Amino acid sequence: MPVRIRLQRHGKKGQPFYHIVVADGRAPRDGKFIEKLGTYNPMTNPATIAVDVDKAVKWMRNGAQPSDTVKTLLSHKGAMLKHHLLKGVDKGALTLEQAEAKFQTWVSEKETKINAIALETKNVARNEAKKRLEAEAKVNEAKAKEVEAKKVAAEKAASKSSADEAPAEVAEVAVEETPATEDAPVVEETVAETPAEEAPAAEEVVAEEAPAVEETPETEEKPAE
Repeated sequence: MPVRIRLQRHGKKGQPFYHIVVADGRAPRDGKFIEKLGTYNPMTNPATIAVDVDKAVKWMRNGAQPSDTVKTLLSHKGAMLKHHLLKGVDKGALTLEQAEAKFQTWVSEKETKINAIALETKNVARNEAKKRLEAEAKVNEAKAKEVEAKKVAAEKAASKSSADEAPAEVAEVAVEETPATEDAPVVEETVAETPAEEAPAAEEVVAEEAPAVEETPETEEKPAE
């Protein structure tokens, strides 16, 4: 069985990462290999492909057969084109310099396209992030307005309730102040008690003087008759 150029899986579960290797077709997929040609990471956007084009072309010219996936990757990096141009050189259809010039032209055009795609992808991601931030800002603004409206409504309700409670407080103050007038009778009692104590003294004086006036006429007039 011929030598194969294939992928050898590495990485974690759900995060694959591949090595592009030259191995015996009878060897296990992740077993021993002859030479490593590059790597392939499908988890990035766009996918990252790193391959030694000259070594890959050399192995293919020596009879190594790439798998379908590896063939697509080598075509993406220009290895398949270079292999085809070298066949034309072998047949005499063009010179080695012409084949190299065509290959370099293709590589430069390919890099321009890749850079344009990467830039477009970056712009799309930036625009999506901008739209997402604008949407979040609108949501936050709406929430802030709602909170402010609730706050204003609560303040109005509090002011209204305080205005309703004010007359009741005034009435309570009036009720509390009225008992202070109960102290007036105490003064009246003291004033009333003072004449009551002085009156008996006056009566005693009159009682003591009255007998002296009555005794003088009666005792003198009766013996004369």
